[in-house]
Formats: sequence, C-alpha cells, structure tokens
Amino acid sequence: MTPSRSRTLWLRTEPLHAVVYFDERCRGLGRAVGLKGFWMGYFAARTAPMGRVGPGVAAAALGVFAPGMVARSLPSAWEYASPDRVVEERARLTAAALRRLVPSVDALAAAANAPLWAMVEDAPSLARPLFAANRDLVHRADPVERLWQLATCIREFRGDAHVAVLADHDLDARESLVLAAATDRVDPSGIRRDRGWSEEEWTSSMDRMRARGLLDTAGRITERGLTERELIEDDTDRLAARLLRPLARTGADTLLAALEPAARHILDSDVLPFPNPIGLPRAVG
Repeated sequence: MTPSRSRTLWLRTEPLHAVVYFDERCRGLGRAVGLKGFWMGYFAARTAPMGRVGPGVAAAALGVFAPGMVARSLPSAWEYASPDRVVEERARLTAAALRRLVPSVDALAAAANAPLWAMVEDAPSLARPLFAANRDLVHRADPVERLWQLATCIREFRGDAHVAVLADHDLDARESLVLAAATDRVDPSGIRRDRGWSEEEWTSSMDRMRARGLLDTAGRITERGLTERELIEDDTDRLAARLLRPLARTGADTLLAALEPAARHILDSDVLPFPNPIGLPRAVG
C-alpha cells in the first residue's frame, strides 16, 4: 500500500533526526558536556528545549519511558550542564554527523529549509509541548544545523500527536509498547529494557492487552489488535498531516523527493540498527 504523504514525510525526515540517537559521536553528547552515561545524555538532549524540566513533565511528554528511569537522569542532569549548553552541543554534533553521512546535505538544506520552515511556522503548538519547544530553536546560522532542527520539529510534532492518539485509544506507556512489540515493529525484550520497565510490569500490561482482546493467550497479536494498531497509525498520520497544509500538492511532492536521497544515505550507512527502538523501517516511502 502506498503510504500517505504524512507517513512519507515521517519516513524521510525521521532518519535525519535519528542520527542524534545512533551516530557514535552524537551518542557521546552527554560525555561532551559532562553528563553521566548515555541515558542522562538522552533525556537531557531530548528535553533541553523545554528547559530545566523534572521527571514528571519529561515522562509525560516522552510518553513511553518508565518514570523511575527518567528520574535517574532528571533533574540531576541540569547540575552538570545547562539546557542551553546541551541544545548547542546537540546542534553541532548532529550537523557534523549529517555532513559525514550525506554528501549533498548542504545542497539539501538550501533546497528544503524554506518549505520545512513554512510547515513548522504554520503548525499549531497547542497540546504539542516538544514541538513547541523545538520550534523556538529553529533560527540557527548554520544551514545544516537548521535542517536538523526543522526535521526535529517535524518529528516532535508527529510524536506529540502519536502520544495523544495513544491516550485517546486508552493505552498507557507500557501498553503502547506491548502492542508495538506484538506487531514486530520493535524487539520486545530490548524495548522493555530500553524504556525502563520491569518484567513484572511488562507481564501485567500483556495481561491487560489480553483482557481487551488485543493479544491472544500466547501473547500474539489478534486481528482486533492489528486493527487497533492500524487505527493508531492512521490517526497519527491524520493529525501529522496538518504539517503539509502550507504546501501545495506539487510543493509537498517536490520536498518529499528532495528528502529521499538523504534518507536513503542514512539508512544505507548502517548507523541505524534494524529493528530499532523508534520503529523506523528501511523503506523511505
């Protein structure tokens, strides 16, 4: 099935954003600013645009992490590095990563930054905390830093929408991960550990999914579960499609075509593992 333009936009901007998690030098961001360990660096980098937030706000905005895991990093991260410093370091490292991975990234920035900004500037910020915080950081002098920040705004707009959709489908953080793992979008044992949930918590969520008819007795996804998952993705696409409103159909197609080679470069570089915890496939739409 041909993906919607909204889904294709995600498939072609998410790889640009995702270098911050998987490029080896970007993964060293925490150490570069004096933070303690990868996860403190992750939570600081992801939430720094919102300022000195604590674990409650961060866990609610991020949507899938165990609160206890977040609390091991926040707010203590801000004792070692300010949010402003983290924001500057992540911009520097991600732009350098994109220049290593995508030979034509400066040309892409010249072509894509204006239409990406048109979408980001026009998009509503209501109930989209990570998007709103990142939009305030777009105006960077380096065009590749700006490109990465714009891709990050696109990503967080969709992410904020996805969290809202999960809540609307009456799924909490654990249940949403259990359902995603049952569809093989992510590795079950890896995603459980990486998001900080215990085996007992995971099993409890599986039991609730069985009670709702989304999993069978063996823990496999049911037809009802597949339908629920498809509805979640379709609802996310529908809400994220708001981004494309400022662009005419031809303008959207031109932008998506310009983004495709860069996305392919990153996916073909083996920087990202497959499967990966963000559920990104090898396809670019």
